[in-house]
Amino acid sequence: MTKVIFIDHDGNNHQINATQGDSLMEVAISNNIPGIDADCGGLCACGTCHVFVEPNWLSKVGERSEMEDSMLEYTESVKSNSRLSCQIKISEELEGLTVQLPEEQY
Repeated sequence: MTKVIFIDHDGNNHQINATQGDSLMEVAISNNIPGIDADCGGLCACGTCHVFVEPNWLSKVGERSEMEDSMLEYTESVKSNSRLSCQIKISEELEGLTVQLPEEQY
């Protein structure tokens, strides 16, 4: 198990033990994290699983793909650390990964 932390727009921390190989979006959905709707089910076809990755984790989660960049163009409040949580796979290296949830997704 890998611990990941979701911080909602009110500053509440949701610490979750995630299964390696799952996407961050799957972890959020199965743990009822507010603000992650995942309308497309993880197909990188919407922006409803948008998160802000804490800057010190950006190199570990990897770069956005062209498809992910394309989907993020249609979401609000995109920043340099924006990612779609469906595109981040949980691994041992992500122990302690911290992401913030955009306010407009509530």
